[in-house]
Formats: sequence, C-alpha cells, structure tokens
Amino acid sequence: MAAAGFFALSPPSVFSKPSFLLNPLRRLPSLSISASNSSSSPTEFKISFADSTTKTLVPSPPPPNPSASPIPLVIPWIVRDENGNFKLQSTPPAGFLHAMSDSKPSSTKNSREKKKKDPTSAPKHSKAARRFYNQNVKEPQRLSKVLAAAGVASRRSSEELIFEGKVTVNGSVCTSPQTRVDLSRDSIYVNGNRLSKRLPPKLYFALNKPKGYICSNGEEKKSVVSLFDDYWKNWSKTYHGLPKPRLFTVGRLDVATTGLIIVTNDGDFAQQVSHPSSKFTKEYIACIEGTVHRRHLISISEGTKVEGVHCVPDYVELLAAQLDAPRPRLRIVVHEGRNHEVRELIKNAGLELHSLKRVRIGGFRLPSNLGLGKYMELKEADLKLLSGQTKENT
Repeated sequence: MAAAGFFALSPPSVFSKPSFLLNPLRRLPSLSISASNSSSSPTEFKISFADSTTKTLVPSPPPPNPSASPIPLVIPWIVRDENGNFKLQSTPPAGFLHAMSDSKPSSTKNSREKKKKDPTSAPKHSKAARRFYNQNVKEPQRLSKVLAAAGVASRRSSEELIFEGKVTVNGSVCTSPQTRVDLSRDSIYVNGNRLSKRLPPKLYFALNKPKGYICSNGEEKKSVVSLFDDYWKNWSKTYHGLPKPRLFTVGRLDVATTGLIIVTNDGDFAQQVSHPSSKFTKEYIACIEGTVHRRHLISISEGTKVEGVHCVPDYVELLAAQLDAPRPRLRIVVHEGRNHEVRELIKNAGLELHSLKRVRIGGFRLPSNLGLGKYMELKEADLKLLSGQTKENT
C-alpha cells in the first residue's frame, strides 16, 4: 500500500456557509489528473477554476464567537484499497503511521560535537589546566570551610571563631560561617593575623598506627598527628610562603588498636571515605588468647548489637597457624565501622582478644614494609583505591 499523494483542504461544511467573500479568480483551463495501475482502469480527477470575470459577493463574515469550537482541519489522503483502486480517506494509512513510529531519530553525535563547552567547567586533563582553573575560575566558598582548609582550625572550631567575632572580611567583622568568600580577592583576618592568599596543597598519608596513640589532632603528646613532626621540619623549604596545613585522621582507631589509618587535610575526601553510606569494607587481624572453635566462628558471623544496632561482619576466617605467631588469628571484614565493632563481635563470641590490627580500608592494603609509627604519602592510584574507583579485594 502506498499513498499517491495528499492535499490540504477545508472541510466541505465550510463551503456550504455563505460566510466568506470569494475574490475574483482568473479563469484557467480545467486540469485533469489521472493515475492507473496494471490491475485496474485509469482513474481521473478533474479540477476546474472559476472565470476571472465572475464576481460573487457574499455578506461580510460575522464577528467570531469566542465560545464556538474551532472548525477541524481535514486532510484527505489518496490511497489504494484492497482491489488496487484509488480512494479518499480522512485518516493517514496504517502503514504510514507504523513507519513513522518505527523511524529512529537522527544521530546526535554531530550536535554533541557542535555543542559549545562551558568555559567555567573544571578542566579534566593537564595539571597546568587544573592549576589555572583553581587560581582563576574557582568559585567562592563558605568562610568556615576556607578557614579549615587554610589550617586555622577544624571546621567546627572555625565556626566558633566566627561566632565570637574574631574573623573579619574586608575590614568588617563577620559572624556568619556561611558567608561566601574568595581568598584571591577578599582580605580575611583571624585574631588580627591575615590569612594567606594561597591555600596549602592537599596531603594524603597512610600511617601504621602504633599501640598507645590516640586519633586526635590536638596537642596531646601521643597524638597520631605528632608522628608527623619530622615532616614539618622541611615544610618552609619545600612549600615556601604557604601556610602549614592542619592534618587530621580519617575515622578513628582506639588507643589499643594498631594498623592502617589515613591522615589528610582534605575534609571532603575524609567525609567520602568515612561516611557510612560509602560502605567501604575494613579488614582486621585479631590475635586470640586460647583456642578458637567452630562455635566461636558461627557466633561471630551471626553478629551482635553495637550502639543499639545489630552488626553482622562481611567475612570471618580462622587463619592458618604460623611459627612466629603462636596464638590463633582471625581475619574479620566489616563495613559498618562502628565504635569497637570488632572487639564487641569477639567478646560476644566468648573469646579473649590479645591484639587487633587493621590491615585494609576499601581497596587499599597496608604495605607490609611500613613499620609501626611510619607513614607514606599516597599516590593517585592509592587514592582511587580508597575512594572506591577501583574494585576492592575482599
């Protein structure tokens, strides 16, 4: 079935009403259209035009009625019927509608290529492009976040300084932590000391925490941050003119637990890794006093309540005995990360814990050659493992 053609005409009812003024038309010879096929006789359509000398006057149309429904537009379709003869119908052929519905939109590849790039979007390639973006197109940030990034204090302590009126922006005291500021343009003072126009770089470290150290960024003698005192000795030479950043731990390990902990000055990164929604797994090696039986493993795998929430470990395994490790060792993998979760699991199973060490966070494993109290600066590949961009090895 194929459509021979179509014409756009007004409905027949329009011509029956004397509401139009027909302009004089030039007399043209009659026009004959014929169509035929092999299986039927020729069909002719004769069209005639009025004489140019004939003038027909009809009354002027009345003003339109707003409440009247609009006159529908009828589009006649000339199609072939089952016998191959031409006929008129007011609806499109079924095959035409199916072809329109099945047609695929044109490729948008060229349109995407022609789309102009947003000049304010962050570059994704060279370091020089990213540096230019950070220095020239960086959007204003909250005042409390800028103070924390500059190493003044933690975000919460920075808010307290702002509320106490100890921070000025462009000569005026600012008491709102949500105030948007731009370090490159605004003059910011904290306790009378001007904030540097340049922020320190983002730093990321993996530390093998020793027993007896607390995860605090305060001035305690046995704070985890105090293990970086030797790093600051060459800071002014390596980063001349930049303020010293404020380091803090990503999450916590209790004072008796050793092993892997991340130290950084990037608050957004720390929130991403430590937030429960990330569901990063953490692997621990627990040394047990006494003997471990099958019932103990079943009890640990069933979980226990920690801080009012029933926590179930992802994996529990009794490791093979070693000559240098006479005590039985358990490999426990969790993702909740609640306070003392692994210790509570072992205690609930009726076992006595001798020592506990964390050896993995996400896809990053503590290097075997990193001694207690030592740290290493993380590379881009390590950060991808921590941020979940690379698949974890359970």
